[in-house]
Amino acid sequence: MASKFGNYDIHYNKDVDEVDDDGVLVINKNNRLQAKYPDFLPTWDPKQKLSALKFKKYIDPGSRADPNFPNLFPKSNKDFKIKRITPKFGSEIDGIQLSQLNDKGKDELALLLAQRKVLLFNDQDFASKGPGFAVEFGKYFGRLHVHPSSGSPRNHPELHITYRRPEKGEMERIFENRTTNTSFHSDVTYEITPSRFTLFQVLESGDGGDTVFADTVEAYNRLSPAFKKRLEGLHVLHTSEDQAKNSSFQGGIERRRAVSNIHPLIRIDPVTKEKSIYVNRAFGRRIVELKQEESEFLLEFLYNHIERSHDLQLRVNWEKGARNKVALFHNSGVSHTAIFDTDDGEVRHAFRISVLGERPISDLQDLNKEEYTPGDLKQALNSIKPI
Repeated sequence: MASKFGNYDIHYNKDVDEVDDDGVLVINKNNRLQAKYPDFLPTWDPKQKLSALKFKKYIDPGSRADPNFPNLFPKSNKDFKIKRITPKFGSEIDGIQLSQLNDKGKDELALLLAQRKVLLFNDQDFASKGPGFAVEFGKYFGRLHVHPSSGSPRNHPELHITYRRPEKGEMERIFENRTTNTSFHSDVTYEITPSRFTLFQVLESGDGGDTVFADTVEAYNRLSPAFKKRLEGLHVLHTSEDQAKNSSFQGGIERRRAVSNIHPLIRIDPVTKEKSIYVNRAFGRRIVELKQEESEFLLEFLYNHIERSHDLQLRVNWEKGARNKVALFHNSGVSHTAIFDTDDGEVRHAFRISVLGERPISDLQDLNKEEYTPGDLKQALNSIKPI
């Protein structure tokens, strides 16, 4: 059931990339010279080593926000426009510059994001302000994730760079052994405190390269009462082992050793009190309370329910980066996938900031409790090892 992890946009590729004089892995010179935003190009430093993330309490800034949004949408601003992308989730906003928000405005932004799950802001200035500004903006909302194996701009490890190389034959390589490369997921679910939300911007792209989002709250609400009841109390093992192996296979780095954690299959959002289906085809390996065949059958149903239900999805077109669109999306309430449909030889260059949140819970009484233990991790890992 679980397909081999493959990611062609975040890892170093020994076949086309280079190593600089300091031993840092870099994009090749030809591609560096073509880049519109060279300060955001990925680098991979083999000397950078980090320890595993530890539990830390998290309070969403949206929990202290004014629900009337007077700072995010002040009455004095006559230029802003907001429209719902779909009735259930997703809003597109014009006339608001995120970089100019005060602290109360940022709190309200967090609340609106919890409510609408995907926010798309047009004509933003993060790209022109550089990687350092983007990092400082993200830090307001919480601890930032440093990815274990992806590229990041020099001196800014908190930025996760996706870079689809413009080499001829890149798309052929991606589809060499697969008919599709869509992979719905929530970011870094293998961490003990996964990403609460993500800020993402496509800086440069050819036509296509969209991102599709699926509303996992609505996916939960569509289930029958009897089925919801059966899912309560189940937990899923998430691991980054395959991602780490993919990076090593391509000649990449390992900043942090592979980690695994167990999270509830149905989680509850502490701000909105909504329940959602928290599964991840990329990193989820097994429902720990079930036997292998039972787990595979149930997870496959849930994956297909989320991925094939187009009436609980939305699609963002990045317009080649020309509109400087910035998306914020809530990892506790949506899954997403990149679309691999750009023409061969076209670059797709983007950056991501992931704000780490609370440890996922199914009961609000367990929020921010370090002693909360959703399962026996050692036993779960033993259950997926080859005999």
